[in-house]
Amino acid sequence: MPLLMFDVLEGRSEAETKTMLDAAHRAVLTAFKVPERDRYQIVHENKPYQMVIQDTGLGIERTEKIVVLRVFTSPRSAEQKALFLTELCRELHDACDIAPSDVMVSFINNDRSDWSFGNGVAQYLTGEL
Repeated sequence: MPLLMFDVLEGRSEAETKTMLDAAHRAVLTAFKVPERDRYQIVHENKPYQMVIQDTGLGIERTEKIVVLRVFTSPRSAEQKALFLTELCRELHDACDIAPSDVMVSFINNDRSDWSFGNGVAQYLTGEL
């Protein structure tokens, strides 16, 4: 049930974007052990002047392949988050040639009562999920 929201610089092809989303989904499956069709991903393309992503003094070099990812999810353990970060960077590097230094992630926690998958119903609260 994680919702992944990607911010990237405009210019990726449809195939490149699909490959990136597939790679990220594999990381979700590995780290969070969710069902295959538990896939919610949104990509926002931005002009270069709309994204300022520095390094908090860590000396991290960024390129035009930068990916900023917000992961909206029910609480996950520190181990699950660490595994997700590792798998995400590996998958994006292997499938898309995106360097780990170009991957920035923020987790936004919520609980199951915060989700509706449609029809104006909170399915976790009704027992449908």
